[in-house]
Amino acid sequence: QVQLVESGGGLVQAGGSLRLSCAESGRTFSRYAMGWFRQAPGKEREFVAAIGWSGRSTYYVDSVKGRFTISRDNAENTVYLQMNSLKPEDTAVYYCAGRNSPYGDTYYLRTDEYDYWGQGTQVTVST
Repeated sequence: QVQLVESGGGLVQAGGSLRLSCAESGRTFSRYAMGWFRQAPGKEREFVAAIGWSGRSTYYVDSVKGRFTISRDNAENTVYLQMNSLKPEDTAVYYCAGRNSPYGDTYYLRTDEYDYWGQGTQVTVST
């Protein structure tokens, strides 16, 4: 059974930084593609960033490019989302997601492409 547990959310002022972590409990993390998504109140869950199993392939939604960085440590079964220059519009519940990656070291962008989800962590950016 794969479990994903996010941590690192909180309240921060605009312009500040947070680092989210997502720890995976299984034994095949190094072959999982991982992603971060977010959901603001009244809105659908949206893609934020994704990473292939080696860490060499990454992709970001345009609104976070240059501010957020996704990375992973396969030895620690953990994926990270470093968020800098945070804006009030980044306020949301952030979810990590994972899936097996049978087609190689690639990333996935849609919610329906992921099999495993964490419980979410709240990020609130104040003005």
